[in-house]
Amino acid sequence: MIKDIHSGGTRSRRGSTRRLAAAASLAIAATAVLTGPAVAAPASSNANSASECSGRSIPASKISIQMFSYAGWTRSVGTEAVLAELSDIGYKNVEPFSGTYEGRTAEQFAELLGEYGLKAPTSHGSTNEAQFDATIAYAKTIGQKYMGSGGSASPGISTLENTLATADALNRLGERSKKAGTGKIFVHNHQGEFTTQFADPETGEIKSAWEILVENTDPRYVTFQLDVLWAADAGIDVVQLIEEHGDRIELLHVKDGLLNGDARAIPTDVGEGEIDWAPILDAAQGSVKYYVVERDGAPATREFAEDSFNFLTCYSF
Repeated sequence: MIKDIHSGGTRSRRGSTRRLAAAASLAIAATAVLTGPAVAAPASSNANSASECSGRSIPASKISIQMFSYAGWTRSVGTEAVLAELSDIGYKNVEPFSGTYEGRTAEQFAELLGEYGLKAPTSHGSTNEAQFDATIAYAKTIGQKYMGSGGSASPGISTLENTLATADALNRLGERSKKAGTGKIFVHNHQGEFTTQFADPETGEIKSAWEILVENTDPRYVTFQLDVLWAADAGIDVVQLIEEHGDRIELLHVKDGLLNGDARAIPTDVGEGEIDWAPILDAAQGSVKYYVVERDGAPATREFAEDSFNFLTCYSF
């Protein structure tokens, strides 16, 4: 559980100092690239209020952001400065990926998240079975509710036999995680989980590796983090997939982009690509617990995070 260091609604002296330090980091980075006259910083942007939203909305408490999106920005200004911006925009959750975040221990990273009112319910970490106890310990310290990685477990999906063995591994890891209190383990897809297909040895029916993992994992221990853009890029009808398997999809990677024919899709800010989000988000409500925005290689500004957050808190019918 993340320790609450707020007192009486006023941030502690240490928290104020951290905010000033984070702001200073951003100011230094901006000075290095701006040559024009100084301008006032934009006002803090928060979730659209009900009176401002003419569409439907995802509650801010369910919106998260994959920190890999800002790997470049983080290297430039530091983790704390980026977390300060995300908190200012209105984010309540982040999804870390494997890394030490400037050498911080799990306890130090949990404290830093608490400084900015952020939680880490999910993470892209390790699924190495031999080291999974250490992975669980880290996850418990930062308050995770789900375990997982940027893909799946070993041995992967290169053959039907490997896919079935991966399902078995996920069941083992998920059971360990659930019993330890860190929740189910999830599978995160790219295109390959859908484009890799095998014939069912009993029926001859052609099924994707993703479907085989769904059918051979225990829903008590294993769930799925559906990456919308990569599924769409693989030719999947995402709405139909959610309607058919919604009870197995508790996490959504909200990634938008330009579908590029046979070439890889080009990621964009959420709401600025070719994904038709309204029916997808409508289908997801009721089963999806967290909506995690992501853009591979997002520019080193707050624009992607802000645009995507504002879109989710007020998306059109």
